[in-house]
Amino acid sequence: MTRRPEKKKSGKPRKPAPSKPGLSLEDAALFDAAMRDVETISDYDDPPPASITPPPPQAPAAKRKSPTRRPPPEPPPNKKLPALKPGASADVDTRTLTRFKRGQMRPEGRLDLHGMVQTEAHRALNSYVAQAQSSGLRCIIVITGKGRVSEGGGVLRNQVPQWLNSPALRPLILAFTPAQPRDGGDGALYVLLRRKR
Repeated sequence: MTRRPEKKKSGKPRKPAPSKPGLSLEDAALFDAAMRDVETISDYDDPPPASITPPPPQAPAAKRKSPTRRPPPEPPPNKKLPALKPGASADVDTRTLTRFKRGQMRPEGRLDLHGMVQTEAHRALNSYVAQAQSSGLRCIIVITGKGRVSEGGGVLRNQVPQWLNSPALRPLILAFTPAQPRDGGDGALYVLLRRKR
């Protein structure tokens, strides 16, 4: 059995490893210094509950005039559609899908979500896609923005594909794919809508 020679210990104290993977020691020290006075949200008291006020009394049904309304649209059949992946669809022929992915189908409508908060963007997307599909539009473009690289690529950019696969929108959509660079590249999506029946 051979013994390995012992390593000499240097007189310098060893620096601690950075607390975050990929951070240099200076960056970790700066981060720790910047976060020293930060308090977590759980340290604060919960806000007081909102007061609940009863809704104002409504006029009797006989006296109210009801505007003529269209009946609500028929709900889609209860069969669950498979989730779409960017650039793929089983419901579109190969030639159409290729033209769509290459940006050769010019968008007939445009929705710019860039700069919106998530809830506002989600509402706008649901409303716009439903309206565009019922108006007979075939191809639209949804601009999400690329987001900040440091934050993992942008919240809307990551959320919109999930929203397009939601039960409210999936029945209206045949395919989606990242836009061509001339139309926004990774910061935008082409969306191919089902034809109105």
